Amino acid sequence: MYQTKPTYYDHFRCLAGHCPDSCCQEWDVDVDDDSAARYQALPGPLGDRLREKLKNDGDGWYLKITDRRCPMWRADGLCQIQHELGEEALCQVCHQFPRLRHDYGDFLELGLELSCPEAARLILTQPWDTVTTEIPGGEDPDYDKDLMAILLESWEEALQILHDQPLPHALPLLLLYAYRVQDRIDGGEKIPFDPESELSFARKHAQPSPTDALRQLYLSLELLTDRWRDLLSSPDAPAPWQEHHRAFLRYGISRYWLQAVSDWDLVCRVKLLLSAVILLRHLPGDPIHNAQLWSKEIENSAENVDALLDAAYTHPALTDTRLLGMLIE
Repeated sequence: MYQTKPTYYDHFRCLAGHCPDSCCQEWDVDVDDDSAARYQALPGPLGDRLREKLKNDGDGWYLKITDRRCPMWRADGLCQIQHELGEEALCQVCHQFPRLRHDYGDFLELGLELSCPEAARLILTQPWDTVTTEIPGGEDPDYDKDLMAILLESWEEALQILHDQPLPHALPLLLLYAYRVQDRIDGGEKIPFDPESELSFARKHAQPSPTDALRQLYLSLELLTDRWRDLLSSPDAPAPWQEHHRAFLRYGISRYWLQAVSDWDLVCRVKLLLSAVILLRHLPGDPIHNAQLWSKEIENSAENVDALLDAAYTHPALTDTRLLGMLIE
């Protein structure tokens, strides 16, 4: 089978006690069954503390946060489990984060998750390319092969649009291109995509729209941090489009485009990404930190992701004409 990863993947190193927004705070830590069994059998003070803090809600084991932090997180920013037992003793979530792994059976995609500050720095500032290697293993995929062929081909074309076009052109083009691909997914024929005529169509149908409704949509979701609420409640004039916006979309396309193989729905994922980059453009402060916080609040909550995917077809802020209105310049 083949494995693909971004060139910056192997450059990631955890900042540990120097991390400005540790993954050891503000969310419960899911613990896999094998790790939970080891922790429950562990002797000594550390085992006693783990048995006290390990909870099971019927859906699985987790470490309940205390004062908005993991109970195993020390004052110096290091993990007590790793300090006493080594990295291999960490549960699967802590051992893998922020590394992403999408196994499609006959090929494997690796990546980094934007919600980690150091991963966000790499994703949004480093040159991007991919490395593909052949590795042992693999099995017959259970996805629809014709659908995956469409997604793989269009994934490359979407990244090419993002690379070749100025951002004010690339963003509306990505929305319209997603609809063109969706038509093929739904059984239509492939039609040549002409950027010039598509941009003319976008300008004709764009409906000028403020970002207030988009902010309200995000405020209606489950909010993890007061920092995110404050950002969403602090309107700001839109910043110029920058290369980190392009890098954000490249990350999103790489992460979400092929996932449409699970439900045959590409458009909702592209709308999620475009609405996110519009929102990030209007937030005050450091853009890399804001993107990292967006990921922490949205991508690490299945409920929030599902709510935004559903909103792609139901919320007034995400109608095609309004999205185009917020993208067109």
